[in-house]
Amino acid sequence: MSENRDGYISPLSTRYASAEMQFVFSNHFKFRTWRRLWIALARAEQTLGLPITDAQIAEMEAHIDDIPYELAEAREKVVRHDVMSHVYAYSQQCPLAAPIIHLGATSCYVGDNTDLIILKEASEILLKKFARVLRNLAAFAERYKAQPCLAYTHLQPAQLTTIGKRATLWMNELAMDMENLETQLGRLRLLGSKGTTGTQASFLELFEGDEEKIRRMERLIAEQMGFGGVVPVSGQTYSRKIDYFFLSALSGFAQSASKFSNDLRLLQSFEEMEEPFESTQIGSSAMPYKRNPMRAERITSLARFVMTDALNPAFTAGTQWFERTLDDSANKRISVSEAFLAVDAIANLYMNISAGLVVYDKVIARRVMEKLPFMATENILMESVKRGGDRQQLHEILRVHSHAAARRVKTEGGENDLLERIAADDRIPLTREEIDAQVDPRRYIGRCVSQVEEFLAEVIRPILEKYPAAQNAELNV
Repeated sequence: MSENRDGYISPLSTRYASAEMQFVFSNHFKFRTWRRLWIALARAEQTLGLPITDAQIAEMEAHIDDIPYELAEAREKVVRHDVMSHVYAYSQQCPLAAPIIHLGATSCYVGDNTDLIILKEASEILLKKFARVLRNLAAFAERYKAQPCLAYTHLQPAQLTTIGKRATLWMNELAMDMENLETQLGRLRLLGSKGTTGTQASFLELFEGDEEKIRRMERLIAEQMGFGGVVPVSGQTYSRKIDYFFLSALSGFAQSASKFSNDLRLLQSFEEMEEPFESTQIGSSAMPYKRNPMRAERITSLARFVMTDALNPAFTAGTQWFERTLDDSANKRISVSEAFLAVDAIANLYMNISAGLVVYDKVIARRVMEKLPFMATENILMESVKRGGDRQQLHEILRVHSHAAARRVKTEGGENDLLERIAADDRIPLTREEIDAQVDPRRYIGRCVSQVEEFLAEVIRPILEKYPAAQNAELNV
């Protein structure tokens, strides 16, 4: 197929989203699902006594996938109605079933129910992929659970943490996002077949006033489509708040991924960690030495789009008039699909990066030891007090030495000689060996190792057990 060089093509299709996710939002998936819904409706109506034959249903089933798109498109130019165009195309293929296709239904029966099915399918893809990210990060956290590194508050060096403990912070937010999306999926119901204004008046006519048959019909349709039930009440459409709930969940994934990618970009600037960099990859057209965090930057960029896009369904939900209005259509077609496609791209990038994180141990150790002497002064103070020293005098001595060492580093460009200054001061009742013992980084990581182990066992392992196929999730970027 030749490339369209003269018309707009979404980069979500050509650069970012996976083929798997793109298929869920494809026309073929949509129109094939319309046909599945028409068959489900016919089966339910037949079960409940309407004069629909097995031969008619078999004819419809024989043509689920072979959709005559050119015929439907030509018809739509005449009637200006997408659903009726596809009813017409289906009827041309199924002359026996033509009289009962779409019987009693309105356009939203296929349109809205398909959208809900798409929400379900797309969400399941994302959950599988983010479970893969958690699997990658769990292995990373286990490997580096005891390796000290600088922690930061206000982007200033603070007490130490470990590389593995920091990874659990990224994982914990993803676990929260997965739980949120799973909750939305657990609450998701089909629209069912509610009719033009949600009253099911046409079905009351079809079933001669038998309301229980209408209730059973909807249950049968939901079962055939893999849902636990239908929404209890609606106008013509399902509540657009459902789109908002799902895009809010996607915004959560974007927020978490953006936090991870920004952390990694900073760590790469510090030369402590790095995203994967291929042997032939070019970092800059001007500077041959550059190794830019391209993947992490792309996550940040896509995440920003998703977080702002989540506002779209909020406005849509708030401006639906009475039983329905059509100002949702154009916005919904774009905002919902592109949010899922963008988060899919984020998931692919996150999987790729988390599977190949590079750690520069010696740089991390050097940076720790540049700052650790300052952090150790509290321990040196306490140990000196235990040896009989005056706490206030010792505090002043250590304060003066600390500022002098910091001045040497900042204004003279020298190395941190704080430990040498302390060891040479006879007022400090500790030997050099005892002072050095106070600057073992492992003394300053608190419960990091235990926290990592507990978190992996109690939070992450149960998630991964629910998604055994996550190790096979698509990894292309």
